[in-house]
Amino acid sequence: MKDNQLVSVIIPVFNYDRFLGEAIESVLSQTHQYLEVIVVDDGSTDRSSEVAKSFADRGVRYCHQVNAGIGPARNKGVELAQGEFLAFLDADDRWPAEKIERQLRAFASDPSLEMCFGQAVQLQNGPQWEAGVKDNKLPASGLVPGMVPGTMIVKRGAFDRVGNFPGGLKVGEFIDWYGRAVALQVRSVMLPDLFLYRRIHDSNQGIRERQSISDYARVLKAKLDRGRAEPQKAQND
Repeated sequence: MKDNQLVSVIIPVFNYDRFLGEAIESVLSQTHQYLEVIVVDDGSTDRSSEVAKSFADRGVRYCHQVNAGIGPARNKGVELAQGEFLAFLDADDRWPAEKIERQLRAFASDPSLEMCFGQAVQLQNGPQWEAGVKDNKLPASGLVPGMVPGTMIVKRGAFDRVGNFPGGLKVGEFIDWYGRAVALQVRSVMLPDLFLYRRIHDSNQGIRERQSISDYARVLKAKLDRGRAEPQKAQND
């Protein structure tokens, strides 16, 4: 594994000032230190901008945009990113310290690999969260395959081949993106290591946007449409 492989970490935030600092610290504490950290503020009205800017002296870049949703916020971070690898962390979650290092080892051992995921653990905010992440210890149980942006590292070229996260969706934007990646046969692996602590609280995006559940149906329809289009395209060719 090369120590000079730049990983761009993109953290979208919308009114999560109470969690953002911990998320940033978990990135800056990574054992792989060649990082570019970009916080994209999606129109927050709380102190998220102040929290992000307080890390400027440690190299964290801050960008503000008019509220457009988490997909466009991630896309803005990708637009600004300079790394050969892209990683994403939600502002209310955190990473174990060896997350990036372990994933880069996987890429080093298999040059054809384009995308890498790992395990996640969900912890209720409060005492369970504090106990679960104390001293960066790994839980003995409760891990689930984390097919989510927070466990993923993807090569920049592979991301560009798939394209941006969709706009106009309040939920399900990653399902759409991952479906396109699978259709394009982006080569990926799911590692057994814990790569993400997911914080469960009363203002999680999935809870906050329950009224947008129809977005999942739109994502599923788009996936089915792509599936039907591929055989037709092959037949025409």
